[in-house]
Amino acid sequence: MFRTALRNVLAHKARLLMTVLAVMLGVAFVSGTLVFTDTLSQAFRSQSAKSYDDVAVSVSMYPDPEEARKAPGLSQKNVDDVAKLAGVASVTPRVDGFAGVPDKNGKLIGVGWSNKGTNFAPGKDGKDRAYDFVKGAGPTGAGQIALDQETAAKGGYQVGDTVRVATNGPVKEYALTGVFTTEDGAVNAGGSLVLFDTEVAQKLYLKPGFYRDMTVTAAPGAAEGKLLSEVTKVLPKSADAETGTALADTQAKQIEDGLGALNKVLLGFAGIALFVGIFLISNTFTMLVAQRTKELALMRAVGASRRQITRSVLAEAGLVGLLASAVGYVLGIGLAVGLRSAMAAFEMKVPGGDLVLTATPALSAFGVGVLITVLAAWLPGRRASRIPPVAAMSSVHASASTKSLVVRNSIGAAVTALGAVLIVLGAGQGGDQGQMLIAGGAFLTLIGVIILIPFLSRPVIALIRPAFVKLFGVSGKLAGLNAVRNPRRTGATASALAIGLTLVTGLSVLGATVGSSLDKTTTDQIKADYMVSMASGDTLSKDVLTALEKTPGVTAVSPQQWGNIEVKGAYSSVSGVTPGAIDKLLKLEVVQGSMSSLGGDTVAIDTKMAENSRLKVGDVVPVQFMDKQKGKVTIGAVYEPSAFVSSIVADHRLVEKHEDDAQTREIFVSTSGGASAAHERALSKAMGDNPAITVMDHKDIRDSFGGPINMMLNIMYGLLGMALIIAVLGVVNTLAMSVFERQQEIGMLRAIGLDRRRVKRMVRLEAVVISVFGAIVGIGLGSFLGWAVGETLRNSLPGYELVLPWDRIGIFLVLAALVGVLASLWPARSAAKLNMLAAIKAE
Repeated sequence: MFRTALRNVLAHKARLLMTVLAVMLGVAFVSGTLVFTDTLSQAFRSQSAKSYDDVAVSVSMYPDPEEARKAPGLSQKNVDDVAKLAGVASVTPRVDGFAGVPDKNGKLIGVGWSNKGTNFAPGKDGKDRAYDFVKGAGPTGAGQIALDQETAAKGGYQVGDTVRVATNGPVKEYALTGVFTTEDGAVNAGGSLVLFDTEVAQKLYLKPGFYRDMTVTAAPGAAEGKLLSEVTKVLPKSADAETGTALADTQAKQIEDGLGALNKVLLGFAGIALFVGIFLISNTFTMLVAQRTKELALMRAVGASRRQITRSVLAEAGLVGLLASAVGYVLGIGLAVGLRSAMAAFEMKVPGGDLVLTATPALSAFGVGVLITVLAAWLPGRRASRIPPVAAMSSVHASASTKSLVVRNSIGAAVTALGAVLIVLGAGQGGDQGQMLIAGGAFLTLIGVIILIPFLSRPVIALIRPAFVKLFGVSGKLAGLNAVRNPRRTGATASALAIGLTLVTGLSVLGATVGSSLDKTTTDQIKADYMVSMASGDTLSKDVLTALEKTPGVTAVSPQQWGNIEVKGAYSSVSGVTPGAIDKLLKLEVVQGSMSSLGGDTVAIDTKMAENSRLKVGDVVPVQFMDKQKGKVTIGAVYEPSAFVSSIVADHRLVEKHEDDAQTREIFVSTSGGASAAHERALSKAMGDNPAITVMDHKDIRDSFGGPINMMLNIMYGLLGMALIIAVLGVVNTLAMSVFERQQEIGMLRAIGLDRRRVKRMVRLEAVVISVFGAIVGIGLGSFLGWAVGETLRNSLPGYELVLPWDRIGIFLVLAALVGVLASLWPARSAAKLNMLAAIKAE
């Protein structure tokens, strides 16, 4: 029986090609993902270990606000105390924060969050062990800096040049004294690193005489554990100390967890592709079994048992799976190399290192590939074993009984109904628990629809058939009839496309709904012409607010400062704003009182806080500020929650009074005559053309909110594209084998006058009908799921309203029809080339 299976595989190479391609693509995604993440993980672990290679103990200090007033970090005395300990070879103290460097065109080098500045801390030999200088030397004065090699190259800077550097304050110019290489995480992440003289860095990022952390190098023979114990004894209570080994392990674990999340996402899409491939594989073997009815019946007649017939079909599937897995594994290695190169092309820096090939990706590739193929072929194999020996005397293929179809449709309807109920319940419940219900319901609904899809094919195709008949005549009518001739086959082919479009449509509906909500938020709630913020996400300096207030053409300015106030035993966030200006800049929907009352100790609160704390306009409330001082505030207004302010809005002077370093996240600005290029230029100039500060108009604000969503959707579309490719292969395969089955019929049609052009059109239209049918099912189910998930986000999205992206849905339908046309090119050409006399004689 194994020789028979091998002979059948070799005899049907062309017909099994699409199955091999489908499995190969899925396996390539699985093995490529595993090789890629293994390689990245090993590279990052090696880099992490190298960066902590000579660190025995690392110390950091982040005191609470009350302690920070006395000591905001590690003092010079703390550093000296550690340096005096036995077993300590050297101590390197650091203080760091944001520092952005523009290129020659004034554009920020790096991506904001990975742009870092720190102090140059030379030892007794005049060298800082963390940095290897390739040109010049480290900074030694207030007006000097050094740059990492990549930043210097991107900016076109040479030693001796004047470089503008932006922190959260005004831009300053420095002389470049040196260029260095480093293993610092900021540079490895594709950002920039600026070295300042220590005193300059302390003034910029903390306070003179204080550091944020320090690293300790052990003397020869000193044990890390003992040194950690000794260092801990001389440190302040709010300081944390860890061994270099523990830090390297922690960082490696963080890297592994981060890559693990990426791994799961990519494997999830690989699973979707393989799930879609199951329908193609099952369809292929179902048709092969149907075409070999006589052959299998003869084998039964000469003594083959049912079990042997099933094993023969499964052996064929196993051989196909082995071949596809082997090719897919090799393709996956190439995919891993390609992904690594793509990251470098997008300026996502990846540490160097060899490609890591472990046993896991190889075993996974072959295990998944063979298992999926064999499982998909099990049902056709079981059906093959039921072919009676008497079938060898007849060419009539056994068709599904009425009873089996009734049972199938009943099960499908029950599973679909259960899934739909769970989805509706999840949408009504909302939150994480609601989303879990929707996920379970979506799985059941998808399975139910797949079971029901042969039943659905007749009524759905009946709706679109008249249009094909009217437009294409006889070819259109024959295409419609052929599409429903074998509902199971049509359903299995359309299922693959329906699954892909369910996911794509669901994402599109959700993306359009969330995007519309965010767009409304920016349009409805921001009256200001501009929003000013740091590109790094850090806080803005007070100097920025002062500069903007003095800019010609500015009519209203207000910061959005962040702070905390304890009200009735619970801390609530507070936004410090400018009274009299904020209502001109933000549209806050006031339900009680007036924003004009804001100022001094009078504050405004949102409706949620008013309800939870049982407060109303006119109430005088005892509070405690972050500096532990107690006072009272009066409620002057109650407003609907806003995405741009906290639950309490107060005069920014009240926040600054009780916050040593009040954090300004955004500044809203209105100008005379509205936004214009001249106003934007004036604002940038007032802030010293700081490349680290962004000035956003309404369009920029919308893009900043909607950009990540669109990027995520595009990535998802790209990943789901593979599932759609496999669906296309399924359509090609079904049509090709269908044409082979219908040779005699096509010969008769040619004999009675259907020319080659109309034969081609008939096959093409059949493909279009199947593809559009799958698209209609997928779009309907995807829209339903998009609505349900969107409902769970309603409470967290102000102005939420379901949006159906009709333009994208229209594109999906057109693309589905195009998929049908492209998939039919080869089968249609084969059908048109059939010799009519030979075809009529074919069995």
